[in-house]
Amino acid sequence: MTPKILIIDDDTSLRRVLEYNLQQAGYEVTAAASGEEGLRLFAEVSPALVITDMKMPGMDGMQVLKNIKERSAETLVIIITAFGSVDIAVEAMKAGAYDYVTKPFNRDALKLTVDKALQFSRLATENRRLQSELIDRSDFRTIVGSSPGMEKVFATVRKVADSEASVLISGESGTGKELVARSIHSQSGRRKGPFVAINCSAIPRDLLESELFGHVKGAFTGAIRDKSGKFQQAEGGTLFLDEIGDLPLELQPKLLRVLQEREVEPVGGPGPLKLDVRVLAATNLDMDQALASGNFREDLYYRLAVIPILLPPLRERRDDIPLLLRYFCTKHGCQQVVFDAPALAALSAYSWPGNVRELENMVERLLIMRNSDAITLADLPENLGIRKQSSSAGASVINLPAEGYSLEQLEREVVVEALERNAWNQTAAARFLRIPRHTLIYRIEKYGIALPSR
Repeated sequence: MTPKILIIDDDTSLRRVLEYNLQQAGYEVTAAASGEEGLRLFAEVSPALVITDMKMPGMDGMQVLKNIKERSAETLVIIITAFGSVDIAVEAMKAGAYDYVTKPFNRDALKLTVDKALQFSRLATENRRLQSELIDRSDFRTIVGSSPGMEKVFATVRKVADSEASVLISGESGTGKELVARSIHSQSGRRKGPFVAINCSAIPRDLLESELFGHVKGAFTGAIRDKSGKFQQAEGGTLFLDEIGDLPLELQPKLLRVLQEREVEPVGGPGPLKLDVRVLAATNLDMDQALASGNFREDLYYRLAVIPILLPPLRERRDDIPLLLRYFCTKHGCQQVVFDAPALAALSAYSWPGNVRELENMVERLLIMRNSDAITLADLPENLGIRKQSSSAGASVINLPAEGYSLEQLEREVVVEALERNAWNQTAAARFLRIPRHTLIYRIEKYGIALPSR
């Protein structure tokens, strides 16, 4: 789009020269003979740049500048002043002018100033766009899905994002728990603060306390300098504790105290430090089982799970697979790639034990190894068992009627039968179905299955 420039100058000859020179340089130019006319035209043409003379009868350049900045702070203004009026030009710069030129000036000097101003305007616009993308994640562009389970997740995130409540995100590995945590942070009032993530299962037990809470020099062998912990690094923002279910039992009371008191004490430190941090956590464990076995403290669990969010596995949101395929193709720069119907059916029938992460890895591999932009059943990797699973689909333990049957009704009947076979013991029924207990609970809630009273 050709940049629009508005010239405001009561000197007819100078105005015409400026208009001609800038049009020759490829700009779309509108000219006004007074400040009043210039403001009227400004509202009509919405220019990217205004060039105005300082000395004019009626409304002068300073008044024009202040009026434009009130209407549109992003619009750049260049002031034209007489030689020797630098003080006035400096005052205009303080009032928001981008730059100034002094009379007399040559065509090349003016064009250079205009080019620099418009380049600055483009960069500023792009920066605002990028900042907006970073801050505004309300459309969940990085979390793809339209299934009922994912819509429930989106609705919960929208409600809790701007609160200070702790959130525990549960789900199998690869379901996108960190993406949900980042979405909560980016929609919260802390979005301008840091988002700090730590995987509690990836750090050796004897180092985890220092990583979380920091340490002072000399606190232990090898502590050669003070080190801030993840809580301190997340000050003013959000700390994401991934795989919280693997937090060693001896560290759990210390984490509980940090959450309760809102203060952290570095290892070997002289005393506690106040904190301003929101905590989000995630786990792929069955927390009911961890609580029952004594591997996780109940008081810490309830402190972390003020708001629980359960992410459904990919096999429970198969309708999202076509959307995810399109998203990953676009993400990896292959928007033109399509999956034919048999391939799409096989991918939708596969159980995806690695969930969305497994799907993305497979898509990336297919995009690299493909021979054409049409992905067929023969292109699907054999090691995943997708083709085998698809071809053997007829060998089923279920006799479906020829006229078809509701998948949701079938799932509901399977869950009820598994519960009945195991005397309504949810842990045993989940083991029978080879799914985590929290997944079984999700299905019980999803299908409104009434449990017998004890």
